Amino acid sequence: MVVRIRLARFGCRDRPFYRVMTADSCSPRDGKHLEVLGYYNPLPGKDGGKRMGLKFDRVKYWLSVGAQPSDPVQRILVRAGILPPPMLAMAHKGGPRDRHPIDPMTGRPLDLGDLTIVDDPNTPGDDVGALNEEAA
Repeated sequence: MVVRIRLARFGCRDRPFYRVMTADSCSPRDGKHLEVLGYYNPLPGKDGGKRMGLKFDRVKYWLSVGAQPSDPVQRILVRAGILPPPMLAMAHKGGPRDRHPIDPMTGRPLDLGDLTIVDDPNTPGDDVGALNEEAA
């Protein structure tokens, strides 16, 4: 049994409201679930922000025992700070991917200009190999 953390849709037409829940991957979207972990309201409230609430300890428990979050739930968990941001950032939606690594703590691209790369000493073309050939 593969357990997924996913959204179940509630509310009426044009006014969706979602519950974050764990369920068997074979069960339907709004079907039988194992546990309700929180809620997500994508419609802006009076303050203009989207509302969400999660039981952090239970989400961490389900992730620790191997539950796989769906893509929308993964974005919610990244926004809540439970999961690190993805390592590749997209330049814009549907466009080519930016290949710069992302810092998991800040979500900003890493500057690789300051890093020094140590070469493998066993690669051909080393100075050490040239010195050994001269000595022979």
